[in-house]
Amino acid sequence: MDSMNQIVAKNIKRLREKNKMSMDELSKLSGVSKSMLAQIERGEGNPTLSTLWKISNGMKVPFDALTVRPENPYELVKTSELQPLLEDGGKVKNYPIFPDDDNRKFAVYYLELDAGSYWESEPHLKGTTEFITVFTGQLEIDTDGQRFSVGKGENIRFKADSVHSYRNVGNEAAILHMILFNP
Repeated sequence: MDSMNQIVAKNIKRLREKNKMSMDELSKLSGVSKSMLAQIERGEGNPTLSTLWKISNGMKVPFDALTVRPENPYELVKTSELQPLLEDGGKVKNYPIFPDDDNRKFAVYYLELDAGSYWESEPHLKGTTEFITVFTGQLEIDTDGQRFSVGKGENIRFKADSVHSYRNVGNEAAILHMILFNP
């Protein structure tokens, strides 16, 4: 199985070429430097979630179009074998379990947020909704000027097409599943 960096590299290059977009154009649309884009397309470095969101928004594609793996009729995904996307110095780990393949219109993620971690997400595509189930820990989620406290055994749904953030306010790691619905 390719590493997540290799998967992202192949997908960005494929989408950029499919849309006849130069590296310069993508840099201007995403706010990510041309040198960083070239590095990512080569599968080098370790782009943050924020950087990948900027690229997906610049390309006007769902985030998951960057992380989708080649399609198979059956897929057993072992979280322990996935390379997580990192944020907050590695304290936020996002595992793309079932990225959107441009046909399902949804994606499933497994996240681990260390105690005290924080992640502010870029807005998703217009109309995107997040569904979160917390299995352990305690989160504060800020979205659309509202703050929600979500703990073990609780669930939240919200529009994710504006800036939103997650803060682990507990003393233990927060473990959650996230489903993104892309209309």
